[in-house]
Amino acid sequence: MGSEPVRTDLDATSWVDVHRGFVDPETAAAVLDAVTADGSGLRWQASRLFKYDHYVEENRLSTMWGPSVPAPHPALVEIHRRVRQVTGKPFDGPSFNWYRDGRDGQAFHRDRDMRFCEDTVVAILTLGATRPWLVRPRSNRNNHDDTRYKGTTHDFRPASGDLLVMGGRCQADWEHSVPPIREAVGPRVSVQWRWTSKRGRPEVGASYRAPLHYSRR
Repeated sequence: MGSEPVRTDLDATSWVDVHRGFVDPETAAAVLDAVTADGSGLRWQASRLFKYDHYVEENRLSTMWGPSVPAPHPALVEIHRRVRQVTGKPFDGPSFNWYRDGRDGQAFHRDRDMRFCEDTVVAILTLGATRPWLVRPRSNRNNHDDTRYKGTTHDFRPASGDLLVMGGRCQADWEHSVPPIREAVGPRVSVQWRWTSKRGRPEVGASYRAPLHYSRR
């Protein structure tokens, strides 16, 4: 069942709980193999981001699964139930991101697509390779100390089977990243559940995937 969670208070209103060994290594490996296999039933695809004046594909693949459809591996049903139990949140089915090797990654970002970010819970289960998993306050987003860490204050580095849970104002005031790495590394899949109380003010503006329009003046 894993160890007791360890909480890191990022500030007075934002926190991250780390559940090491939430899923045992054998089960985590089996689920990883199942969700990335041909015939898994999952429709993996690359998302597109609009940068400057054109779309580019993200360096990872994404998909979703809902408990109303057959699971790619039976353990997913129990994992989904346990995540809802330990967080106390009525999550819908999770989404998945597949980092195929060290070249795949994700820049610093917030989960703004929930729109209401002032009171959220986001749970992320790692399957596969251990990668840097960086967090920084939004106030550091213009920090250019190097090309990889850019104002990072925490690296939680989840191993296969570890569960990270971000809560409070984490999506309003903090950013997280899985940076590309140069070292040879195997695949990593993150399984993600998101919940918002819908309290506070909604985010202003379009999703970070939407096109940006610039004035001609």
